[in-house]
Amino acid sequence: MSVIEDLFGVGGKSVVITGGSRGIGEAIAETFVRAGARVYICARRAAEVEKTAARLSAFGTCRGIPADLSTEAGRDAFIAALQQHESQLDVLINNAGTIWAAPLAEYPEDGWDKVFDLNVKGLFFFIRDLVPMLKAAGRHGAPARVINVGSIDAFHVPKHETFAYSSSKAAVHQLSAHLAYRLAPEHITVNVIAPGLFPSKMLAGTLESKGEEALTAPIPLKRLTGASDMAGAAIYLASMAGAYVTGAVIPVDGGFATTL
Repeated sequence: MSVIEDLFGVGGKSVVITGGSRGIGEAIAETFVRAGARVYICARRAAEVEKTAARLSAFGTCRGIPADLSTEAGRDAFIAALQQHESQLDVLINNAGTIWAAPLAEYPEDGWDKVFDLNVKGLFFFIRDLVPMLKAAGRHGAPARVINVGSIDAFHVPKHETFAYSSSKAAVHQLSAHLAYRLAPEHITVNVIAPGLFPSKMLAGTLESKGEEALTAPIPLKRLTGASDMAGAAIYLASMAGAYVTGAVIPVDGGFATTL
């Protein structure tokens, strides 16, 4: 086995990726599948989950398990289905998330609740309920991993009126640090990847109205966050290279929020 494989290999690991049917989640899932991991992707829309899982299965092992992780019933159903295939879990990547934008005077309570129910509440209870499977996989020197996808909007004030989203991602960053402290004795690390502007469905409208050149102008590295940027950060945190890192937030934003 090569030095690179020793450090960054994830072959044979069991990996759950929420929000894995498209965007950042799909990009990360494809990299893990190609690297030899057994990957389980989750999202609400069954057709999208099945389509992505079928595509990724051409490169290795990928199973789709549709579920709404903002609800207790959805989380329970996913875990029950996962346990039909795995007795332990090496890596949990919480990427599922939603956004709501509205003027302050018109910001709806149900919009706020929708964002927090998935981005924070659902994430917390999903981790809580998967701790037994993560504990079964983790050991001293080779812990199980939880990787939460946060946002650079937790570092700075976004120009858009996405009050619940930025607040929820700040909560994810703090919650991750708290869980990192609590779960370290169980041989489980908890870290955050905070992406910058990624060309996902969330950004599509802004990209169309403003154009890529205008969006990338204030970014020091002058481009959007790419699929390989997010997948590379996830591979680092999931592999032996990242085994001694916990409670960290890694910005992957080309310096946009971190150098201002």
